[in-house]
Amino acid sequence: MNSAPLEVFTAFAADKWIDDEANYQWRVAARPVGNVVPTDFTWSVTDIPQPSEGEVLLKTHYLGLAPVMRFYMQGTGAAREAVLQPGDVIHGRGVAQVIKSRHPDWHEGEIVQGQMGWQTYKLSKMTEQEKFFRMPQNGLPAALGTGALGMTGLSAHAGLFACGDPKEGDQMVLSGAAGGVGSIVSQIAANVAGCNVIGIAGGPEKCRFILDHGCSQAIDYKSEDIGSNLDERCPQGIDLYFDNVGGETLEACLERLRLGSRVVLCGSISEYTRDPPFKLSNYTRVRATETRMQGFFVYNHLHRWHKVMDELAGWIHEGKLQPIQDVEQGFQHMPRALANLYYGGNVGKQCCSVRGEPTEWL
Repeated sequence: MNSAPLEVFTAFAADKWIDDEANYQWRVAARPVGNVVPTDFTWSVTDIPQPSEGEVLLKTHYLGLAPVMRFYMQGTGAAREAVLQPGDVIHGRGVAQVIKSRHPDWHEGEIVQGQMGWQTYKLSKMTEQEKFFRMPQNGLPAALGTGALGMTGLSAHAGLFACGDPKEGDQMVLSGAAGGVGSIVSQIAANVAGCNVIGIAGGPEKCRFILDHGCSQAIDYKSEDIGSNLDERCPQGIDLYFDNVGGETLEACLERLRLGSRVVLCGSISEYTRDPPFKLSNYTRVRATETRMQGFFVYNHLHRWHKVMDELAGWIHEGKLQPIQDVEQGFQHMPRALANLYYGGNVGKQCCSVRGEPTEWL
């Protein structure tokens, strides 16, 4: 299985930079096998495109990163995303500013977030498939459009409330608690829904982090046995399990479900590079405990976008949610930032600052 230390990615980016005179892109060079390696990426420099009638020119400020991007590079991924082929610009959502517009509904100066791809400029017709939304001027940084006020926040909200049905006093277990979605779920589960959250994370630093961000207890999966720790910390069983990792962690939690519990299937990063695939052995526990186990696809919740974003922004202003972003500086380091997700190196939402905050908002 391929892998490469992050230092190799740093060296790979050493001769690359961006300016405002060209459009810089990261494209698929090869299908990843295991974690991504530098030879999976191609650096491309093209002219800045100019909009025709019905189009806008977008200038990228931030790009978000998620484990699913490796699947896009493999030619798989989300059902509503176009299949990538070698040579294609890599998919990804970001925050951008409209700098030229020949579209009647979008105006120069507006800050938007949507499907930008790994590039520093984008020509767009702002179609439904690209799922662009205007960033509200609510006193919060535009960077949050890649995290808490973007698809990551919608995933956390939809998974917890639309699927998890949290109840005050629930004994909740959360895997991937230090990640982008997990760090939001932990806080709103504890501070809004009133759950007691036991977080699972990797390493002492991350465990300290999650204890400061919504979790009342932490389990270090790298040095502690998850099963025995769950037996000790929730002897009456688990009311709600929010799963971001899959694999043996999901299996351990299914063994300890309480009658009438709920399981939310959000992600399974521990399984993404496994060969052969992981096979869940104890799914019948769901039947024995009359548990509702539900997965979700975030794009099916777009109709709730504005309501959810208003709620999340409100919780941020109230101090109930502290957005955490792990910011990679420089577009040239996008491949390293993606590899970092699979090494578990990020805390909070992994994103990349391409140009930083816009100086002016319309």
